[in-house]
Amino acid sequence: MDTSTIPSLVLGAALAGFVQGLSGFAFSLVAMSVWAWTIDPRLAAVMAVFGGLTGQTIAAVTVRRGFDFARLWPFLLGGIAGIPVGVLLLPLVEPDMFKAGLGILLAVWCPIMLFAPHLPPVRSGGSLADGAIGLIGGVMGGFGGFTGVLPTLWCSLRRMDKDAQRSIVQNFNLATLAATMLGYILAGNVTRGMWPAFAIVAPAMLIPSLLGAKLYIGISEQAFRRIVLSLLTVSGIALLASSLPRLLGG
Repeated sequence: MDTSTIPSLVLGAALAGFVQGLSGFAFSLVAMSVWAWTIDPRLAAVMAVFGGLTGQTIAAVTVRRGFDFARLWPFLLGGIAGIPVGVLLLPLVEPDMFKAGLGILLAVWCPIMLFAPHLPPVRSGGSLADGAIGLIGGVMGGFGGFTGVLPTLWCSLRRMDKDAQRSIVQNFNLATLAATMLGYILAGNVTRGMWPAFAIVAPAMLIPSLLGAKLYIGISEQAFRRIVLSLLTVSGIALLASSLPRLLGG
């Protein structure tokens, strides 16, 4: 691993760890917005999954509210089914095209939700729709740890309370990121040359994750919704900023 990438790894992991601790998701989104400029896409994908999994493991111990398996299982079932597809597609997908598409979705839709808080909640679809969102989340997880993006957006559309939303996204991410990391290992996407990066990312994100989880406990429902939608919006803009110049230049 090139030593010049160490500051970028540390900065991305620390920022993403704090945001994930606060919101229950977004490690990959935040980390990739930093790493996309200097880190090889394959290494960044593995580190994003590893960092997200580490953060969700910490959160599972420190923040345990609103757990409801009846609401969680459709997301989990769909997510586990989608992960192998994402892992198999990873070598075939153009990273910048994927990030640009995801960035456009987040940068357009999330501000609408943020500035139009009285939009009617989505009530239709039931468990089948939840499972479909989980499936897409699983596929996106295989692309680079983006498991929680669509489930988080979907829970916001359903207007779940903050503890219910965090519990679903947190436990969904924990299960799907673990499966994704296993898939990466079995597929040979984790190489010996990546080992030093694991030793950098894990300690860099530890304290920020704990600080973010502590801050989450004291925020209101409205503040949590604004934080989540703002994070999704900023992440979308960052993904566009890192991917469009390469696509247009190519």
